[in-house]
Amino acid sequence: MAERQEHRRGSAAEDGTGQNSVGVGYGDVGHGEVGRASTGRGEAGRSAWDQESLEAATRAARDLQGLSPELTARVPQLLEAMRSVGTGLDLHSTLDRICETAAELAHARYAAIGVVDESAEGLQDFVTHGMSAEEARAIGHPPSGRRGLLGALIHDPAPVVLTDLTADPRYAGFPAGHPPMRTFLGVPISVQGQIFGNLYLAEKHHGGAFNEYDLHMVRVLATEAGIAIGNARLYEAARQRERWIDGSVAVTTALLAGGDADDALSVVAEQARRLADSAAGAVLLPVGKNGADGLEVVAIASDDPSASLGVIIGPESPVVSALLAGEPVFIDDPGADPRLISRASEGYGPNMLLPMRSGGRMLGALSVPRAPGQRPFSAAERTLAAQFAAQAALALMMAEAQRDRERLAVYEDRDRIARDLHDLVIQRLFATGMMLESAQRRSVVPEVREGVGRAVDELDITIQEIRTAIFALQQEPAEAPSGLRVRVLREVNMASVPLGFTPSHRFLGAVDTQVGELTGKNLIAALREALSNAFRHAHASRIDVVVDATATLPDGRAAVRLTVSDDGVGIPEGGRRSGLRNLARRAESLGGASWFGPGLGEDGGGTSVVWEAPL
Repeated sequence: MAERQEHRRGSAAEDGTGQNSVGVGYGDVGHGEVGRASTGRGEAGRSAWDQESLEAATRAARDLQGLSPELTARVPQLLEAMRSVGTGLDLHSTLDRICETAAELAHARYAAIGVVDESAEGLQDFVTHGMSAEEARAIGHPPSGRRGLLGALIHDPAPVVLTDLTADPRYAGFPAGHPPMRTFLGVPISVQGQIFGNLYLAEKHHGGAFNEYDLHMVRVLATEAGIAIGNARLYEAARQRERWIDGSVAVTTALLAGGDADDALSVVAEQARRLADSAAGAVLLPVGKNGADGLEVVAIASDDPSASLGVIIGPESPVVSALLAGEPVFIDDPGADPRLISRASEGYGPNMLLPMRSGGRMLGALSVPRAPGQRPFSAAERTLAAQFAAQAALALMMAEAQRDRERLAVYEDRDRIARDLHDLVIQRLFATGMMLESAQRRSVVPEVREGVGRAVDELDITIQEIRTAIFALQQEPAEAPSGLRVRVLREVNMASVPLGFTPSHRFLGAVDTQVGELTGKNLIAALREALSNAFRHAHASRIDVVVDATATLPDGRAAVRLTVSDDGVGIPEGGRRSGLRNLARRAESLGGASWFGPGLGEDGGGTSVVWEAPL
């Protein structure tokens, strides 16, 4: 055996590549057939490929003439193995097929491929053949490749043949549950000039040792395997890019569809999670001016989104500082990364945090953490994810510009309606009112004068209501749902149920924009108290509510004035006035005042409650 190993070293040293002539010859043929065919070049490329293939075939035929009868007899088996290895483009299926084919070719019980990680310091994947599911579960976690014989082969990728691997000084022991192994053969797999990993074989059948012929066959197979793996990796990279592009299209479509902004951000988070094969996907937006208060999780796709939604990562975090500066942050081990000072990453493994920037503007960040124990993101995944984040940022800006255009169109339409109401409708109503007043003065019939007077009063009320509508049109649509106007209308409608009729209402001035939140809350409380008093004590058939944001206090300060008038029985002498005192205290606490006076009935019958406070 020592002589065979010595002869193997001499053969490998002849061409200076660590491969014998058979390995080189078949490597060239395989590379010409598979590698060239996948490039899709034109006629000139095919001519060059034909010439190279012919030369490679000639060299291979010349090399075969000097092979031993045993090795020559195994060539058909090798060719069939090479054909089998080159079938299919799925990477993991290709690795499984290589292991199975190598075991059959070398008559080994066990086979494995260790895929080297990007740092070339350990293994990121370990594919096995020959072990049962029970044995794999008993072993537990696959080898890291950072020590022992497997680690030595990573740092020194050269063929190794051992009759007893446990006697080798590089051997570091088997984990519990590992099946016993003695004979061993290891061959590096090279893809496009770079070491992809190592092909390992163990336990040759019938208790024999791996010989020189096994090494020749496995090295040729490893060369073909490198080509097949290269093609599978290219195919997988193309498929991966296609998926990320499709995801970017889906995000852009969702953002530009004009739907709810929160739903669009949820689409970004969900697509990022799916494409990155991560445990979660989250969109973070700056809090405060230019992110001065940190980043907030505003959309998340995960198994438990409520646990992280709304979480704010403070500006003191180095991760936040880097993202706001437009720098991506890649975390391989959250437990050992000093940049993670918040608890937002607890329960997750490797993470990518990518800035969403477009046109020099920081719109937010995208986070896609994997589950604990999963592999870190590769360089290709980091590049694709960064491109996805940039595309999502661009789509966000386009969606924002589209919403601004739509909002501008709404504002322009509202301004046009407001101008038409002011310039046309109100002017005509004024003219009609003046004509009626003139007719009223010339009339000698009392009933006619009274009827015309009521018509003029109704016109005045209509003009005030139109002015209120004009003020509403001049406000932003987003203000209306939470504005004071809506709350007043809600109180009026609620009071209509016990009253049996709906009180009339008017608004003067820009009520929603002029009245502050504290004053608005007290005004609503005063309105509720006044309507309640009118229902319980006034026995009124008519109630008029006026909210005037153009009023002034006696000292000249701008104020809002609430007037609730009815045609009821009025306030009796000596009656309880606790409700009126409450109104007065509310107004005085804000620097205003409250009082009551004559109502809407004949000869001032009923009551008018006035409540006012400064703006």
